[in-house]
Amino acid sequence: MGLNEYIKKREFNKTPEPPGDLDKSNGLRFVIQRHQARHLHYDLRLEMEGVLKSWAVPKGPSLNPTDKRLAIMTEDHPVKYLSFQGTIPKGNYGAGVMSIWDQGTYSVLKSEVGSDPVKQLKNGDLKIEFFGEKIKGSFALVRTARGEEKNQWLLIKKTDKYATQLHYDAEIFAATPQSKTVASEISLNIDQFVKPMLASPAKNIFKDPQWVFELKWDGYRMLSHIKNGEVSLYSRNGVMYNTKFALLQNELQNIPHNCILDGEVVIVNKQGKPNFQKLQKYDPNKTVGELRYYVFDLLHLNGHDTIALSLLERKSLLPDILEGLKHVYYCDHIEGMGPTLYNRAIAAGMEGVIAKKADSTYTPGYRSEKWLKIKDSTTEEAIICGYTESESGGSIFGSLILGMYKGEKLVYVGNCGSGFSNKEQRELLKKLKAIETDINPFAKKLPLKGRIPHFVAPKLICEVKFSEWTKNGLMRHPVYKSLRNDKEPAEISPQTVKEGSVSNSKKNSSTLEVDGFHVPLTNLEKVYWPDAGYTKYDLIDYYLNISDIILPYLIDRPQNLHRHPNGIRNASFYQKDNETLPEWVKTEEIYSKSSKKNIAYLLCQNVATLLYMANLGCIEINPWNATIQNLERPTYTVIDIDPSAKNTFEDVIEVALAVKEVLDIANIEGYPKTSGSSGLHIYIPLDNKYSFEEARDFTKLLCYFVQEKLPKFTTMERALTKRKGKIYLDYLQNRRGQTLAAPYCVRPKEGAPVSAPLLWSELTSGLSILDFTIKTMPERIKKMGDIFSPVLQTGISMEAAIDNLNSEK
Repeated sequence: MGLNEYIKKREFNKTPEPPGDLDKSNGLRFVIQRHQARHLHYDLRLEMEGVLKSWAVPKGPSLNPTDKRLAIMTEDHPVKYLSFQGTIPKGNYGAGVMSIWDQGTYSVLKSEVGSDPVKQLKNGDLKIEFFGEKIKGSFALVRTARGEEKNQWLLIKKTDKYATQLHYDAEIFAATPQSKTVASEISLNIDQFVKPMLASPAKNIFKDPQWVFELKWDGYRMLSHIKNGEVSLYSRNGVMYNTKFALLQNELQNIPHNCILDGEVVIVNKQGKPNFQKLQKYDPNKTVGELRYYVFDLLHLNGHDTIALSLLERKSLLPDILEGLKHVYYCDHIEGMGPTLYNRAIAAGMEGVIAKKADSTYTPGYRSEKWLKIKDSTTEEAIICGYTESESGGSIFGSLILGMYKGEKLVYVGNCGSGFSNKEQRELLKKLKAIETDINPFAKKLPLKGRIPHFVAPKLICEVKFSEWTKNGLMRHPVYKSLRNDKEPAEISPQTVKEGSVSNSKKNSSTLEVDGFHVPLTNLEKVYWPDAGYTKYDLIDYYLNISDIILPYLIDRPQNLHRHPNGIRNASFYQKDNETLPEWVKTEEIYSKSSKKNIAYLLCQNVATLLYMANLGCIEINPWNATIQNLERPTYTVIDIDPSAKNTFEDVIEVALAVKEVLDIANIEGYPKTSGSSGLHIYIPLDNKYSFEEARDFTKLLCYFVQEKLPKFTTMERALTKRKGKIYLDYLQNRRGQTLAAPYCVRPKEGAPVSAPLLWSELTSGLSILDFTIKTMPERIKKMGDIFSPVLQTGISMEAAIDNLNSEK
């Protein structure tokens, strides 16, 4: 390829990049550079033929062999680029910050064309071994297509001693000081739920002076947010436990600091042994045993995030914070002597220990290899998918039918017929009969050896102890321990892979593999936003990165697809009925009175479907206000503040603040977000307690109060000709089948704005719709979390709100 293209793209008097000189020393060196350009990516460069052969790797390299990273071959770079890092000024090709992520040497492994790297490159299958600080071991670079798309390759890790089966993120998961940098850039919000850091499973206990060891408590993982004496207790999935554990909440109010604590809530007997079943059924007036909260980490203290500190530095702050508390305990540890604590734990009837790297930082929401859980025996959570009849014909069942998710598919993992008392079986049977179904959730016949099955909806999770996995993927000798209500069924899998990875289809077209589903990707370089130069790739990348945040607002909601297959400046169309979809995309048939037929609405149930929609050109995502479980009762109601062409966004903000005044009088919380276009939406949670008609009438009443405050400024006239330049207070969005742009979704407008949830305090002069785009929103989410989540939680009382409004009058 040579350096002609490299030189052509650059003006060397305007960029600090090295000149385009050949260097035929051919030292088989490599560099991987983190490039924060128009979108963050990693550049892999291999020294060969006097230049650096270069690939842009959007997701960065991975040490997990199941990750097949897309690598786009770019122009050759000069060898001097091996040491280049710095800022390429705005206006230059590749403008942005470039830093060296890893560097070293590589060797070429033998292939069918020998060990010559040039021949392997031309053959489209380069087999190499890296000798770097972060990237080590054998890799393959494989070209996936020829012709016009011959620049598309895959970077694949081979299974060797350097490989990992864990989730690998180049931004966070590299075991170097880079992780401290990333941790220091994360900003936590003490008012919002923070996902906890998770431990990875390990088989064997070990001794290492660089590690500390804690007892593994069998309880509920609990994060405590304490601010100005107010306490919020959250489970690992964000469920609030203030009421259930009011004893702990009241005690934590005595802490004279603003902080976020991480720990485990347990019920223990007089010997200090935890009992998970008693914790599940905890009643402060009846439960025998002591409720305790063992705190083992500190995420925030008095305005300062502590997650970038080392583990031992964080733990050293805890004893003073927890001093004087009766039911809140500091979770102590021992250093280095893992087997000593492990043996004591097992002898005392505990599950095992948690091993933690002493210098590890805290990475919220990630499962890390720097925290390990080592158990005495194999225990797993499994989904109860049914039960078999008792062979004796009695009323109590024979065994539980267990499953786990592999992607979206339920996989049978065996039957559990022991470990429960007669009382527990009767209680379980009652729960199971309530969710019994005629549908086999596995969609295939099970090897039940003549036992009669009864299937149930896969909702209940139990914990079982078993000896080992068989070659057929079944649990050997499982024993029931208890139900678990602190986890979600979708979490229960032998190995959950969140990260998307690109693979090859039979037609050599790119696909994105997510949770076992192959999402077709087409025309990734097609420009969707000509003004900003953003492509379909940018759209898909955005939705992949924020999928965890947006999916709760999409799951179980019929979608009205608004497709822009050729970008925002070309024709678009709406699509409701979906008949030709991949078999893994879920739909829901809903009768349409206007069409006089059933319409198959798409349901966005997972990351794969979200990305499938983006690939169709669904820039914005438009869900119903209600879920398929209750189509007649909305989850929320919305005031849509819709300006005319004469209004400024400052005017819109003024109206929104008037809405806030009315909501304050009604003593209800509203949650604003930008429409992503020109207006604002104010959401009010209802929790499916009211019909659409009731929601619409209530919202109309609120709009009347707002209009009374700003009569010269606002209108409730729907017809454009009658609005006379006023801002329209639209309450008619609250109808069955009506859709609105979902929180966090992108809009087909110039600059790629996002419909962004806001704090009321942010509604001030100078706020702009374009403050929130596909490029700025991910960082905002990282810092603030999901500030819109209360919209999906406890609903208001319309009756109480109306009484408050009437009393004000």
